[in-house]
Amino acid sequence: MKKIIIFYASYGGGHLSAAKSIESVINEKYPNFETKLVDCMKYVNKGLEKITTAAYRGMAKKAPWAWGKIYNASQKGVIAHISTRSNAMMAVKLLKLLREENPDMVISAHPFSSQMCAYLKRKGKVNFPLATIMTDFAPHDQWLVGHEFTEYFFVAHDKMKNYLLSKGIDESKVFDIGIPISTRFTKEFNRTDILKEFNLKDDKKTILFFGGWNSGSAQTRTLKIFEVLATFSRNYQIVAISARNQKLQEGYENIVKEYNLDNVTILDYTNKVPELMSVADLVVAKPGGLTTSESLAMGLPMIIINPIAGQEEENAEFLEQKGVGIWMRKDDNIKEKLESLLNNEEKLVQMKECTKLIANKYSSYDIVEICFKKCN
Repeated sequence: MKKIIIFYASYGGGHLSAAKSIESVINEKYPNFETKLVDCMKYVNKGLEKITTAAYRGMAKKAPWAWGKIYNASQKGVIAHISTRSNAMMAVKLLKLLREENPDMVISAHPFSSQMCAYLKRKGKVNFPLATIMTDFAPHDQWLVGHEFTEYFFVAHDKMKNYLLSKGIDESKVFDIGIPISTRFTKEFNRTDILKEFNLKDDKKTILFFGGWNSGSAQTRTLKIFEVLATFSRNYQIVAISARNQKLQEGYENIVKEYNLDNVTILDYTNKVPELMSVADLVVAKPGGLTTSESLAMGLPMIIINPIAGQEEENAEFLEQKGVGIWMRKDDNIKEKLESLLNNEEKLVQMKECTKLIANKYSSYDIVEICFKKCN
């Protein structure tokens, strides 16, 4: 039985979700292959993984500007050198796993695991095809370290592909297929059943509102945007998901109570995002790679809120350039900007049409198919 190792790291949920999506497709389409999902950072150093993931989450929630500085600095200069050097050192620990498992292929959904595997291949310690899946809508040079020893790069769109080619990567290695998403987004859902399950009306447009984990001024702004949307028009209904953020949920509930709203459904958590997206008309969310890919796959325009400096701001710029998203910037008049969009049906239709030009709900299947041509 052939074996595939899929690496990820727990800095944000997108890397793990991409890895799980690939694993799911392999298990579905190639049952004769064994898959192993591994958090590369936790494997090489649990203590370091715990500290760095906690630091990332803390900065993303409370000081996103700090993360933005680190993100930009890690492209080049001292921080980039330290990161690359440390990954080469940690690769020695990863070598133990790779020799024990002896995989026929490695698929990496994080730059650290890509770097470690490329380093070991360069040193002649291992020999397997390596595929890297870039999980954002903007490139970052940390993904490209050791690219000479990577057989495949999977990116979100053609602009990213062109960037990789400008860095000297052979065109035969680069595929602008999209970020892998759950195969559940390829399913057909019964609209009537979903509307009934969530107590939604068929004669109203539905806005899916992901507040995200944030605090301070970002959370205050999130609630202001929610307030404007919820009170804009009774022709819209909102499903607001607090993602187990108690303060955010209380904020939603207070607004609903203050305005005596009957067009809002508040969910603490849901595992039915594909179902809800199938009946939605618009998504409000931070522009993480995963949520963005899912929204586009379902043909949903986005109102972009509170992007973290760095990759999320780059994602937001890309979405605006492609005509599928509206970025609510800090200095924008929230009420004016939202009303100008929601009152413009032609604009919303145009945005929805633009999603078809960059979305690929079958990205996970396409990635696996290309990889297995090399592996078989």
